[in-house]
Amino acid sequence: MKRIYLFTFFQVLGILFLQAQETDTTDLKVLLDEMVVSATGFSSSKREVAQIVQIIGSKQMAWQNAPTSADVLQNTGNILVQRSQGGGGSPIIRGFEANKVLIHIDGVRLNNAIFRGGHLQNVLRIDNSILEKLEILYGPASVRYGSDALGGVMHFTTKSPETNTTGGSAFFRYSSATAEKTAHADINLGGKSFASLSSFTFSDFGDILQGSVRKSAYPDFGKRLIYAGRENNKDVVLSNPNPDSQVGTAYSQYDFLQKFRFEPSPFISHTLNFQYSNSSDVPRYDRLSEIGTNRLPRFAEWYYGPEERLMLSYNLSDSRPGRFFNNTNLVAAYQNARESRHSRRFGNDLIKRQFEDVRVASLEVSGIKNIRRHEVVLGAEAYLNWVGSTAYFMDILTGAQSPSDTRYPRNGSTMNSFALYGQDKIKLSDQWIANAGFRFNFIALDADFGEDAFFPFPYRSASQRNQALSGALGLVYLPHDRTRAAVSLSTGFRAPNVDDLGKVFETVPGMLIVPNPDIRPEHTANAELNLLQWMGKAIKWQAAGFYTHLTNAIVLEPFRFNDRDSVEYDGIISRVMASQNNRRAFITGFNTSLDVFLAPTWILRSTLTYTRGRILEEAGSRPLDHIPPIFGQVSLRYGAPKFQAEAWWVFNGTKDIKDYLLNAEDNERYATSDGMPAWNTLNLRVGYSFNDQLDLQLACENVLDTNYRIFASGVSSPGRNFRITLRSNFQAHNRRAADSVF
Repeated sequence: MKRIYLFTFFQVLGILFLQAQETDTTDLKVLLDEMVVSATGFSSSKREVAQIVQIIGSKQMAWQNAPTSADVLQNTGNILVQRSQGGGGSPIIRGFEANKVLIHIDGVRLNNAIFRGGHLQNVLRIDNSILEKLEILYGPASVRYGSDALGGVMHFTTKSPETNTTGGSAFFRYSSATAEKTAHADINLGGKSFASLSSFTFSDFGDILQGSVRKSAYPDFGKRLIYAGRENNKDVVLSNPNPDSQVGTAYSQYDFLQKFRFEPSPFISHTLNFQYSNSSDVPRYDRLSEIGTNRLPRFAEWYYGPEERLMLSYNLSDSRPGRFFNNTNLVAAYQNARESRHSRRFGNDLIKRQFEDVRVASLEVSGIKNIRRHEVVLGAEAYLNWVGSTAYFMDILTGAQSPSDTRYPRNGSTMNSFALYGQDKIKLSDQWIANAGFRFNFIALDADFGEDAFFPFPYRSASQRNQALSGALGLVYLPHDRTRAAVSLSTGFRAPNVDDLGKVFETVPGMLIVPNPDIRPEHTANAELNLLQWMGKAIKWQAAGFYTHLTNAIVLEPFRFNDRDSVEYDGIISRVMASQNNRRAFITGFNTSLDVFLAPTWILRSTLTYTRGRILEEAGSRPLDHIPPIFGQVSLRYGAPKFQAEAWWVFNGTKDIKDYLLNAEDNERYATSDGMPAWNTLNLRVGYSFNDQLDLQLACENVLDTNYRIFASGVSSPGRNFRITLRSNFQAHNRRAADSVF
């Protein structure tokens, strides 16, 4: 199947390559000199950065019209997004996922002390409706971002208040397969030196209707035949009148943003940034769909409580002439993340409620200095995490409460990180540019388990003090405006967090994760070669090959707790597992993209990504988890001033069961007995701009109603989905009318 996809992919591109005519549709210099901030924290030319950086602007996001930020990432064609529930989305970048990729928004890292190693939905708590742009830095970035940035960095930037401008925008969107109803409005009020930006978005999603066209080998794959209900104070099994409707995937969310910007002079800017996101209960669909040996649902209830994200930050930018640094940036922030888990087994009247509260305070100061051929960036940062964890059982009939085991140490945990870093971009000549950098990190973790009646831990507390020195070297070759080649070498690390060290969690039925105070940081050594070639102004080809070697890789392995390999948990004898780092592993792969400008109004775009990862052992090797199958997409787009249209094809190869890391995060129990079948979808969208203030967008996704499930996911993707969106923009004064999304 892989060979068929590769053959088809390159045959189609080869034909179009030969037919393409050189046009003037692209300003080549503008495309090559795009500016990015994710590499250093300051504006830098994209072509002079050794790593690949993908930029998705607000106009492109509006055209793609994605329901969530997870879908924005999926639409890149270079990132696979795993889903365990309707309100989920966990991006996989170069074989790394969850706490091994970094989420950064407006200069603040979102990864906190309880980001877990499985699958995360935190990226959904970022409102893509108010983003100015998204930069994706592919590959390790530990020098700039420290721990967790092993696979890449997702650098989100929200829109900034604009002075001398009054205006706003709004849209309403409806999608049929998810019964999505989203409404958004934002307004900018700007005077001479002061501006305000306010934004609000509300989204309501119903149960996901999966595709009805299945492969003949798996005629019932993904069907939701029964689900748990409640009648007369008893759990009952209900038949699903439409097995393609995934009952238990509905949720809603709202997002609020308020930014104030004060510019007393052209060289100084103060920005106050407030963001708040909250959701309804989010049912954990994969758990709710599990059927026990008695042919009854294992769970009557399993859901995440409202997931709150609050961030308050202050940013100072100072570029006054005559100071030591050309530009100085200071970001101080406070974050509060609250989440909870609620689970009740079928036929049991006791529901377990677990609550987590994470508070994070941070400060980062950095400066950039141009010294002859050098562009030097120096910075220091501190992140302080406090984690509180509580839990109890509640009788749903009487409301009586009783103690329960907590997910994290019940007396609290702290995780504090301090770092110094430096980067230097050296212009060796007009054609050669070198990038070099270092980072020293010190991370302290303290967990207080106290006396726990549920688990007789052989320790009362655990403490770690970890240090890491990371480095990176890159060399960029620019022979002319049409060609770029770069090679980079780097080291990276990820320090264990509270989730790695102190979690108690049933990962699958009969398998329990317990704390491991002896866990240590994992380290990587990385090499990458990437190329970009323009053939005239009609064809752009880009490719990258990468290799990462992991030592002390953190993986779930069998463990002994109080010298026992099994314990009783929730009335079930469960095998003991723990995060351990006694393994070596490697991840290698490539990704490539091709853009062909067929005519002034036509463009063909395509991507292809392949990844391979193995755990190394004395007797050979075995699969590493989180490694997606080969995947990519091809799109053909027509663009005119008032009308645009696009057809795109998305495909994934087969993930054979032999390539799964069993009983881990690949979730083989939610796949077929052979693994995850290959799939592809055909999609269409059009847009029409009535005038400068009003746009209409229509789309039909998964036109053929294909039934498919993304690798490692526990929920099937939407079937044929019709989407309609109406957008409006207005500008009151001091600026030309707003551009349409086209």
